[in-house]
Amino acid sequence: MRFRDRRHAGRELAARLVSWADDLRVTDAVVLALPRGGVPVAAEVAAALRAPLDVVVARKIGAPGHRELGVGAIAGEGAPLYDGETLAMLGLNPDGLAPVVARERVELRRREELYRRGRPALDIAGRTVIVVDDGLATGVTARAALQFLRALGPERLVLAVPVCAPQSAPVIEREADDLVCLHQPQSFRAVGQWYDDFAQVTDDEVIATLDRF
Repeated sequence: MRFRDRRHAGRELAARLVSWADDLRVTDAVVLALPRGGVPVAAEVAAALRAPLDVVVARKIGAPGHRELGVGAIAGEGAPLYDGETLAMLGLNPDGLAPVVARERVELRRREELYRRGRPALDIAGRTVIVVDDGLATGVTARAALQFLRALGPERLVLAVPVCAPQSAPVIEREADDLVCLHQPQSFRAVGQWYDDFAQVTDDEVIATLDRF
């Protein structure tokens, strides 16, 4: 299964979620996108479910000197979530990563303010929350978002993605009440390999999409 772009993936995922919501008689769903790539996907889902759309901003915690190598993640005001095996492999500890976490927390708050433009976050207490991204690789960012959201008291917490790494699915299933994934390819290397067009989503696109909802 391949997707032309994130909108196409969102429509395919929305079709699955409409059936899922009907089966469980879900009528109060809230859709939260992991920006930036999850926003176009989530917009299709929210439109199909006639649900409100918001973002849950999460930031990867990169290894010092190698910012692209994620060793953990933060979301909202939640505590950092670390990949213990990666920390051990690199000889790192959470205390030594405090400056990185502080920097990413500032960027997280900046993005929340930028994307919401003064709007308050949606109240998710007692509701079905569907967290959407464009794909799931290691899953650490999604896990941080799910743990943060769980503390806000949703009735049901769901992660929905078009494609995910098979080894990450069991980890997510321990954090979410449901995992909806269209495709778990054994040859998974990166999310982008399953898209014909995987161009970077801009902040302006995120803002415009949220404004429509």
